[in-house]
Amino acid sequence: MELAIDFGGTEVKIGLIEAGEFIRTFAIPAETGSRDVLERAAAAVADVAGVSAVGIAVPGVLAPGGRAMLAANDKYEPLVGVDLIDWAGATFGLPAVVENDARAALLGELAPGGCADGVRDAVLLTLGTGIGTAAVMGGVPIRGAHGHAGILGGHVTVDIDGPPCPCGNIGCAEQLASSRTLREAGIGPEQWASAAAGTATLAVRRAIEAHLRVWGAVAVTMCHMYDPDVVVLTGGILRAGDIVREGIERWLDAHLWSTAHRPEVRVPSAPEHSVLRGLAVLAADVEGKS
Repeated sequence: MELAIDFGGTEVKIGLIEAGEFIRTFAIPAETGSRDVLERAAAAVADVAGVSAVGIAVPGVLAPGGRAMLAANDKYEPLVGVDLIDWAGATFGLPAVVENDARAALLGELAPGGCADGVRDAVLLTLGTGIGTAAVMGGVPIRGAHGHAGILGGHVTVDIDGPPCPCGNIGCAEQLASSRTLREAGIGPEQWASAAAGTATLAVRRAIEAHLRVWGAVAVTMCHMYDPDVVVLTGGILRAGDIVREGIERWLDAHLWSTAHRPEVRVPSAPEHSVLRGLAVLAADVEGKS
């Protein structure tokens, strides 16, 4: 059995997974600016009997060696540089693996039971507190020479005159279209439902369309870079239903390079579990090597 811990933007999701099946999942508030998030995560796991390895996801770039977070763009700053494999060993007495959250989510959806099971060329957009991305080509996760490849699609410039981003860029997709900007525009479940039903106000329709354009632009960029067969959409925003998937599909069809393959867009049945599923796969692998 694997223990999966996903340090997300609004909550820390924790799961116990055995042979790909979820035994238990729960969450605690993230409090991303506090170092004691590690202690609270450990305290939330009351019993690790039967657990053989730990998978840990972080919302940032990993340092060389894959043991700690190098940078997180103003998220979990107290965890930057902390050796999370040592922490897991000291806390749980178990081997561990650390991965970027979006990359873990894609690996989870490519695994048996995932929405892209068996696909070898895919990209993922996770839409939530930020915009995470990841890519796999020929079955191999894209990492690059310094670990940054594939995961920074949320920081593509979509507005050259847009606001500065904490990452140092300007007009980043993540600055213009996230769960935060949706809240600021007053878009919640009721507004998504009204848009899907065709009864939304003009202001709601415009706000949703603006977000769909940004997400579509990120999807086009990822497809132009990695030429996938499948685009996976996951994250909390996908709870809004088909309106998100359909909007991004339309944008891809209209704006991809004329001869580019139009990939299939897939949404997991349980998008909130994508990262945990991937962490279980990675933890099972590190267990086999220990």
